[in-house]
Amino acid sequence: MVDLICLPLSQLDVILGMDWLSSNHVLLNCADKSIVFGEPVEKVSKDYLTANQVKVSLQEDAQVYMLLASLNSESNVLVNELPVVCDFSDVFSDDMSSLPPRREVEFSIDLVPGTGPISIAPYRMSPVELVELKKQIEDLLEKGFVRPSVSPWGAPVLLVKKKDGSMRLCVDYRQLNKVTIKNKYPLPRIDDLMDQLVGACVFSKIDLRSGYHQIRVKGEDVPKTTFRTHYGHYEYLVIPFGVTNAPTIFMDYMNRIFHPYLDKFVVVFIDDILVYSKTK
Repeated sequence: MVDLICLPLSQLDVILGMDWLSSNHVLLNCADKSIVFGEPVEKVSKDYLTANQVKVSLQEDAQVYMLLASLNSESNVLVNELPVVCDFSDVFSDDMSSLPPRREVEFSIDLVPGTGPISIAPYRMSPVELVELKKQIEDLLEKGFVRPSVSPWGAPVLLVKKKDGSMRLCVDYRQLNKVTIKNKYPLPRIDDLMDQLVGACVFSKIDLRSGYHQIRVKGEDVPKTTFRTHYGHYEYLVIPFGVTNAPTIFMDYMNRIFHPYLDKFVVVFIDDILVYSKTK
């Protein structure tokens, strides 16, 4: 059925409306002044898919295509030259130089009842590693992150090479972790975090510098963090790397800080912060 309206047109036979052209998939070729009737095509939704929707589609053997846009991330602008970094230079400091203040969240080490102190002899190290170890211990002492200890506890240390070639001081807390009661605070699911980014196109990533070292250990639990080296015994006043429950305690603290902004324009996973927006 076609609705036609009679109009007094002296030079035109008929006017074809946009609705009719669209519903019949008509293509206008202005070069040779012809009309081509095309085949019906299925409209592609412009709605964004969440990570879970993509996962379900793959399980149902749906045809999935990916369009990958490559961006040139090279820039001649240094980080310390960015206006926002200059305006908040006290926030974007090069390094932490002192012991952090006590906060509403402190790190605790709750042990299985009946557990006694555990002490393990230091690991062997090469002369080069010993030089680096001494240097890092002196740096931690200067910042106030560690202090000499007489605790009966003691875990060995080792140096682990990072991606940039530098060495990270790590304490082998595996024996302590075995007798520590695990904190059940939930870490966010990665796919749920990805779903929050639907429609966003502007992102700012913030990676905290020495995040664990920004939270202090409860006074009664400090002796349990003691580590043994060739240069003496030391205990941590801030959260050390490698101890169990550190990620969950830190995640709890981050959620408290960013609670008003979560799922609005901020997602947080432990010490990684992503600020997202649909526009600048």
